[in-house]
Amino acid sequence: MTPDLVLTIFIAGIAAGTTLVFAAVGEIITERSGVLNLGVEGMMLVGAVTGFLVNNQIGQPWIGAIAGVLAGAAMGLVHAVFVVGFKTNQVVTGLALVIFGNGLSGYLGTSVVGEPPPATFDPIALPLLSSIPVLGRILFNQDALVYAGYILVAGAWWFVFRTRPGLNLRSVGESPETADAVGISVVKTRYLAVMCGGGFAGLGGAYLSLAQAPSWVPNLTAGRGWIAIALVIFATWNPLRAALGGYLFGCVEALSFRLQAVGVDIPVFFVSMLPYLFTIAVLVVISRGNLTRRLAAPAALGNSFAREER
Repeated sequence: MTPDLVLTIFIAGIAAGTTLVFAAVGEIITERSGVLNLGVEGMMLVGAVTGFLVNNQIGQPWIGAIAGVLAGAAMGLVHAVFVVGFKTNQVVTGLALVIFGNGLSGYLGTSVVGEPPPATFDPIALPLLSSIPVLGRILFNQDALVYAGYILVAGAWWFVFRTRPGLNLRSVGESPETADAVGISVVKTRYLAVMCGGGFAGLGGAYLSLAQAPSWVPNLTAGRGWIAIALVIFATWNPLRAALGGYLFGCVEALSFRLQAVGVDIPVFFVSMLPYLFTIAVLVVISRGNLTRRLAAPAALGNSFAREER
């Protein structure tokens, strides 16, 4: 491959990975509270169709992106009501949300399938930074939501590891009984964390329909929510590592299209499978409990909390 082709792959990979980064960082915040959310795919779909519909009506992609965040947060609230409020099985509830989100988004987007959006997020070259050799073209000649992703990743890391609310969040995920004993509201923390994670997932979906592939078709996310969940484990629940993994997956996705464009004699479907094959491999490996513990998973992940049992 020529240097220009490699550079193009990295530029496209940053954009393609942004939706995974949003979803993975949101899932990290959710899981740090001890709640497992397997409904990321459904939340992303609802965020994608909501963002597209709002943008289609008013022609303001930023408003569409905010609508996608709110739609994802609403889905997160539904998840929290069931798993935190009613203490339902977190795995089953998450899978139900995927089915619900898939059906709801398909129904809501029926009238706009294939329609071009009135406005999208276009690339913006940042002054000075975009002039940096190589890295400037890759990192600082992107659209506004990519730049927002940089800020949100750094902010999420700082929040989780450098603030008192972040410490409370991690405490609830490690030992909700201990957190409750020192006066931290486990229920409130988990509600807010799940809603925040849903908002991030909704933003990831909105990025797909408003910037990466500005359009709406059913099942637009194409399994990216599951990749985001695997990225959380790959990143050992660290937002910075999740960003690195998300952009890496994005580059693999971009590679498949570029190889097809230059006529490389490799089945494009095989290249397209690589992120999903890696996802399956990661999930199989971490299914071993001892490795999950070594990866520093939150000790109470997936466990319901009932105060009277303390």
